[in-house]
Amino acid sequence: MNNGKNLKAVAYGEVLWDVFANEKKIGGAPLNVALRMKTFGCEVAMISCVGNDQDGRVIKEEIKSLGLKTDTIVTSEDFPTGLVNVTLNERGSASYEISYPSAWDKIVLNEQAEKIVKQADVLIYGSLVCRDAVSRKTLKELLNSVAYKVFDVNLRKPHYSYEILQELMNSADFIKFNDEELLEIATAIESPFTSLEDNMHFIAEKTKVRAMCVTKGKHGALLMWEGELYQNGGYPIKVSDTVGAGDSFLAALITSLLTDKAPQNAIDFACAVGALVAEAPGANPEISPSRIENLLGKVKI
Repeated sequence: MNNGKNLKAVAYGEVLWDVFANEKKIGGAPLNVALRMKTFGCEVAMISCVGNDQDGRVIKEEIKSLGLKTDTIVTSEDFPTGLVNVTLNERGSASYEISYPSAWDKIVLNEQAEKIVKQADVLIYGSLVCRDAVSRKTLKELLNSVAYKVFDVNLRKPHYSYEILQELMNSADFIKFNDEELLEIATAIESPFTSLEDNMHFIAEKTKVRAMCVTKGKHGALLMWEGELYQNGGYPIKVSDTVGAGDSFLAALITSLLTDKAPQNAIDFACAVGALVAEAPGANPEISPSRIENLLGKVKI
């Protein structure tokens, strides 16, 4: 298991309940990333907002019990804790119906959040939290920090605009896309290219971002790091559902790269972690180091 013991991370954005047909589980992409980074030994804080309701109280208790700092998850008197209705198709791929407005749309900047980001090594943020002007304004202030900034693109129609996505990319040191997101955004900013590799270089040139990754579902992922491209071809698993798989992939990749693991080892490790999450139900299943090692023995380059 990768050791992020000395890495201080802050995740900014939505904390919510993923509501499935028969149960609900805590979720939200930045929270999923934060929880997985915690399992790798990182010191992690979550900046968000929940409602003054039962859902909000339970989610804060659960997050705290999992070892995340929750003093920067504030409580709103005016907006409810976020809910997302998750629908799975026959292949386990998820679609989402996201309630609005939710408490996490209204994250207001405070001194505690500013302080914790100033002390962080890495700040992870996504695009969904920027659908509302309040949370978007707070993020814009936090992005003035010197922390290494990781932008997790999370396109959920109709909750984004290309203008805001461009701003978020320009602020990042590292961007994570899935293959569909990369091609959609590249087309929107008038890329003449069709391949993933060419479009990665195109976006790097447009945004001056020097590092990025693209996930390709069961076909693995591509990583651009220090001018080189690395790839992993995926692992043979049976998908239960895809909820949170990309989030855990990102957590594993960033923890590895920022603790000086070799880039190829980092992407192999991240793909193994993402695959094991897809093999289990929900966004945050427990994963043993032995299962990761077992998959790494089946690496496809």
